[in-house]
Amino acid sequence: NDRNARGSRRYIMRAVEGSLRRLGTDYIDLYFYHSPDPNTPIEETLSALDQLVRDGKVRYLGHSNFSGWQLAHAEHCAHELGTERFIVAENHYNLLYREDERELIPVCEQMHVSRTPYCPLAAGRLARPGWDADTLRSRTDKTAAETYDGTRSQDTPIVLRVHSLAGKYGATMAQIALAWHWAKGVASPIIGATKARYLDDAVGALAVTLT
Repeated sequence: NDRNARGSRRYIMRAVEGSLRRLGTDYIDLYFYHSPDPNTPIEETLSALDQLVRDGKVRYLGHSNFSGWQLAHAEHCAHELGTERFIVAENHYNLLYREDERELIPVCEQMHVSRTPYCPLAAGRLARPGWDADTLRSRTDKTAAETYDGTRSQDTPIVLRVHSLAGKYGATMAQIALAWHWAKGVASPIIGATKARYLDDAVGALAVTLT
């Protein structure tokens, strides 16, 4: 990937064509533009994405890892240019990482942008009472370790609180962590399931209503 120009028209067009080819489909329902490109004007990016929608190759647009001001700027440019706008935000958000409550989430609410956060279970740390786990991901996911392990002492009480609530509600910890997202107005948290039973567990979160 040419990460230095991922917002350029050339890169986006090539990326979508490659995705369509690998997926074996004629269109993509929801296409996420991942991470702002500081080397490409957002106007060029929006124009390219708009063309994909007009060509029928993409139906709706989302963005990932935007800050609040970047989303507001993109919204303004889309209005000025008359292009398709972002309707979904995919950002890092969970009970252990709530930075986007400061700026991005209020902007999303104001602009009616839906939210589908990634890592809702904090790479499994919100799904078990103990911080450590002897799993393949725990042993190999260096990014998760760098993201969460540095604040282990501050976050452990939150994990234990989730464990306590799971007992109170007769639910799993994962279900409590996911139900918290819906209580916060999230549309659809993105989970990464390695086993079919994890999907069943996630669906069970729909039956949990937190105050």
